[in-house]
Amino acid sequence: MTGAEQHAAPGADERRGPVVILVGPPGAGKTTVGALLAERLGTTYRDTDADIEQMAGQPVPEIFFEHGEPHFRALERAAVRAAVAEHPGVLSLGGGAVMDEDTRALLTGLPVVFLDVRLAAAVRRVGLDAPRPLLAVNPRQRWRELMEARRPLYTQVARAVVSTDDRTPEDVAGEVAAALELEK
Repeated sequence: MTGAEQHAAPGADERRGPVVILVGPPGAGKTTVGALLAERLGTTYRDTDADIEQMAGQPVPEIFFEHGEPHFRALERAAVRAAVAEHPGVLSLGGGAVMDEDTRALLTGLPVVFLDVRLAAAVRRVGLDAPRPLLAVNPRQRWRELMEARRPLYTQVARAVVSTDDRTPEDVAGEVAAALELEK
């Protein structure tokens, strides 16, 4: 545990797991909003994709291309389980983490927020040339397909849904905090 991770959010010992868990598709702003929200709440930020990269010793796209999606999903499942158990701050999950039934069960009752975004806004943020393995071929169509499959799962696990379309990350972080009543 790093020194930064030792500073838990107020009341962290009164609950299990992170103070906020952000889920959503690529381009929703999970990383940007998560870091801002952690700063705003005086806690730490953690991203399970970064955990996976550290664990595997290679970037997510390389894991996908060299070892396949099932291997990546197994690493992701373990990373989510560890982060939910260990991290008291703000946590962002990879876009596909909710596809796993065990992960959805793990998230039950936790302060999960679905950061929703329309395709146009996601494309502006992510771009079509970003190294996102599941969006490598026909990214716009693939993004639509992913959202069709994932949207019901994001909403299933979420305590709140916050749209990030045409909003600043600071506004979104404020709405997440308000939705979960995290600020007094």
